[in-house]
Amino acid sequence: MAARWLWLLALWAGPAAAPPPPDAEVTFVLPAGRRECFYQGAPGNASLEAEYQVIGGAGLDVDFSLESPSGLLLVSEHRRSDGAHTVEPTEAGDYKLCFDNSFSTISEKLVFFELIFDSAQEEEEEEEEEEEEGGDGWVEAAEPEETLDVKIEDIKESIETMRSRLERSIQMQTLLRAFEARDRNLQESNLGRVNFWSAVNLGVLVVVAFLQVYMLKSLFEDKRTVRT
Repeated sequence: MAARWLWLLALWAGPAAAPPPPDAEVTFVLPAGRRECFYQGAPGNASLEAEYQVIGGAGLDVDFSLESPSGLLLVSEHRRSDGAHTVEPTEAGDYKLCFDNSFSTISEKLVFFELIFDSAQEEEEEEEEEEEEGGDGWVEAAEPEETLDVKIEDIKESIETMRSRLERSIQMQTLLRAFEARDRNLQESNLGRVNFWSAVNLGVLVVVAFLQVYMLKSLFEDKRTVRT
């Protein structure tokens, strides 16, 4: 079994919540008969979303498990091609994600997975921002000198919100590309099988045709000897 550390998260010793680690996308080859595990550090009281997709290999399936830092088994799936799971709220520590291909003795698998973090603090700030945007904007605009600093901060928060939403869009597009890659690999595999068996059937037909012609000719041959 191979274990890989993705990121190490330094946790604050004080009561303040640490910022969530950056989102990650990983594509790796899982050999036949092997089990690969990844460790991801996470802060407390956040949201972790784990999505995986088998995009290559015979059967397009693996075993998947997710364990909490305390050793609690959160998710256990067998012979699945994809999955999406959310842990909320998270524990402070290292989460363990394992992909198992030990049931396959020949075929390796190409696996894509993505980890997305959202902190509760960011969600609360977005909700507060939406509530402030829904207020009376005309009254605030009537006092530009007093609210100039506030407006700059609002612009910064709006830019950050837009950035986070664009990042989520990029993540969704990446996941869709993973689905597309899996379907393309499946189609190419099926095309190879169809071509192979078509060639085999064509060869059998040619051999049978020659045998039939030979047998028909042998039926009409006169093998009697003529004496003069």
